[in-house]
Amino acid sequence: MRIEQLEYLAAVTQHGSLRRASERLHISQPALSEAVSKLERELGVILLDRRRTGARISRQGRDLLQNMVEVLEAVDRLRTAAGDQSTAARTLRIGTVNAATSTLLVPAIRDFRAGHPGTTVEVVNTQQAEIVQGLTEDGLDLGLVNVLPGDDVPPGLAASELVHGRPVVVLPTGHPLADLDEVPAERLRDEPFVAMRAGYLMHRFVHRLFAGETPRMTYSTDGAEMGKQMVAEGLGVTVLPDFSVEHDPLARAGVITHRPLAEDSTSVTLLLLHRRVEHVPPAIRDLAAALVERGRAYGESRSAAQRG
Repeated sequence: MRIEQLEYLAAVTQHGSLRRASERLHISQPALSEAVSKLERELGVILLDRRRTGARISRQGRDLLQNMVEVLEAVDRLRTAAGDQSTAARTLRIGTVNAATSTLLVPAIRDFRAGHPGTTVEVVNTQQAEIVQGLTEDGLDLGLVNVLPGDDVPPGLAASELVHGRPVVVLPTGHPLADLDEVPAERLRDEPFVAMRAGYLMHRFVHRLFAGETPRMTYSTDGAEMGKQMVAEGLGVTVLPDFSVEHDPLARAGVITHRPLAEDSTSVTLLLLHRRVEHVPPAIRDLAAALVERGRAYGESRSAAQRG
């Protein structure tokens, strides 16, 4: 019997289905189901009622649940007494390419801190390659990166899709191009342009958008936050994922705005990356769950707005 098997069953009970539990735990649904099946074989009881519509905890599972909870609580107490950093005060490091900072990351950290007041969260703003390296070498606990269709998840890492969006033109409020419903890429050639440095997904996208011929006046910077600040100061326009702009303080204050690119249907996905490990420390798991929940809520709010 493994502790994570009990944690998996407890998660199914808490979230009501294998699918939702696997999303919260950041493991595949088949892997979760197989782990519970092994526990069932070892205990000689059926813990989940598996049906075509999904799986829920069985009557026998409910009867044993309190015993399982007591075991998990005892393990947490043991880890705390032993100084295990997964439950004691520690620093949790998350790398980000500065995507959806106000939309997702800051609210998720706020949610996480409510349950982990003794944990320090260190946000590392850097490029995707450095995030992948940090996760691989155990220097980062979680990572937020943007990907385009066809991009692969690096070997040894697992990914959860948080939000989906599209590239948009970011403009100072009152800019003539803001009068358009959609902005043709060719119109940007006449504008001072704020580009992301090589190593960021938007650098790759813009290079493709302009067929390798960037606008006549170009600034280059690291990350979306500085790009938006430069737009707000009237230095130029830029292209970023829409979810990086929509809830930004500069957008809420009416300083910057954004418009879709004409004749472009490219999708951008924000991924949560983490190492493939058998046991995820509770603090990392809870921050990941907060990010997934914020991503879900953001997606639902966007869908409701589009229907309205």
